[in-house]
Amino acid sequence: MSLPLNGIRILDLSRYLPGPFATQIMADFGAEVIKVEDPKGGDLGRMLPPLLNGESTRFYSVNRNKKSIILNLKKPEGKEAFKRLASRSDVIMDQFRPGVMDKLGLGYEELKQINPALIYCSITGYGLDGPLRDAAGHDINYLSLAGFTGVSGSYNCKPVICGSQIADVAGGGLYSVIAVLMALAQRQKTGQGQHCDVAMFDASLSMMAYTIGEWCGLGKLPQIGDELLSGGYAFYQVYPAKDGKYVSLGALEEKFYLEFCRKIGRMDLYEKRWDKESQREIIEEISGIMLGKTRDEWVAYFADSDICFTPVLELDEVCNHPQVKARDMIVNIEDFKGSGKTLNLTGIPIKLSDTPGQLELKFPKLGEHTKEVLISLGGYTTEEVDQLTKDGVI
Repeated sequence: MSLPLNGIRILDLSRYLPGPFATQIMADFGAEVIKVEDPKGGDLGRMLPPLLNGESTRFYSVNRNKKSIILNLKKPEGKEAFKRLASRSDVIMDQFRPGVMDKLGLGYEELKQINPALIYCSITGYGLDGPLRDAAGHDINYLSLAGFTGVSGSYNCKPVICGSQIADVAGGGLYSVIAVLMALAQRQKTGQGQHCDVAMFDASLSMMAYTIGEWCGLGKLPQIGDELLSGGYAFYQVYPAKDGKYVSLGALEEKFYLEFCRKIGRMDLYEKRWDKESQREIIEEISGIMLGKTRDEWVAYFADSDICFTPVLELDEVCNHPQVKARDMIVNIEDFKGSGKTLNLTGIPIKLSDTPGQLELKFPKLGEHTKEVLISLGGYTTEEVDQLTKDGVI
């Protein structure tokens, strides 16, 4: 079966999380992803703790179904090899700071001269222009500057650090996939590639659209844990249960909250559902009720009710949830590489009816495919590859 991205070749210079997450999605749907790694240890994500058999479990989570080559881009021979590969590739994924590849003579303006159809995607923290162009940053910085962190947290508490890397995964990863797919669609019309400028800060800010709309409508700045969708109302709230675990209620619509109040025998709470001044009192009332049963007892109690009620799960519970299993969203590899441990990987979240993605559980060793790729795509002979090895280029 032909997958949507069969025939698309990606040279992936990215590391850690944003770019690798993006190219893994495209690899699952048929793209040939070639990781171009530094001779000194390769992708830094390979050694990010915790390690399993000498490599990071985080690395395994975003680098399946790819090839790996070693290439020293600081050496003339390495630059020449990269240009040869770029001339026969469709996409380059670059996650260096702005200007790094230009200084190497391998930026978009240089490479489009040898491959006008090339799509060059640059994932950076703050974009290719602006006063913060050259600033260093991580997920926490992009989210903080975009206003994300400033509205996240519990009522009357300080801002909190998100438990997952939203700017990296959604901002850098998903937005770059969108950018590349749109550029590929445009290339079908014109035959020309283009430069995709994806900033994790820009993407984080764009994901604040609803919150910014709320601010404009209210005429005041949102307060942490005290707005409609952030914990300010009883019907959209996280509550503690008897066993110290938690449940979540998302009864935004009238019919959901009406059924919830009926089930807990407190129809009086329904009448004040939009009374902002009463919310803290109502939240306290419902909190006291929720402490009367364990989390799972509440889940069973509301099982037949249409009220948007779910348990707050730990990761081990998530992996074993019936919905997760039904959708093949967690893949378990037992005794991974003889370690005696189980490696859990996320599945393919996009379900296509005719050309579904294929999850191949192959993880490239550093430089595993260098010789194969240079000979098949770069036009090198075996002797030339051996010489590049001796010269420290690969």
